[in-house]
Amino acid sequence: MAAKWIESLTGSFEEKKQYKEAQARLDALPEPYGRVAKAVQRYLMYSSGVVDGESMVRMNADLADLWERAVADDAPVRDIVGSDPVDFAETFGQSYSGKQWIDKERARLVTAVEEAERGQ
Repeated sequence: MAAKWIESLTGSFEEKKQYKEAQARLDALPEPYGRVAKAVQRYLMYSSGVVDGESMVRMNADLADLWERAVADDAPVRDIVGSDPVDFAETFGQSYSGKQWIDKERARLVTAVEEAERGQ
């Protein structure tokens, strides 16, 4: 019972475990892959807007998969991120369309316009 209550406040223990596993995989990457993977991950945390745990865990696991594959293939970092690392990260992040922080504000904007329209 206590575990369920705690999970309702902090999120799924299983998601936390999976997130930590993906993080450990990113931490284990050799240089320069590790440095770039962590930079992409940091950018995604700030820019993707993903707030639900499931999407965040999946995104980090997929990021670890991508960079582990790059290491296995001995692919140059630039071949992975391309000429524009920001575009790469943003495109990667768009694949995870879970609940985002901006969704609430989008709904508020739509509601405000609809209410104003009804008042005219």
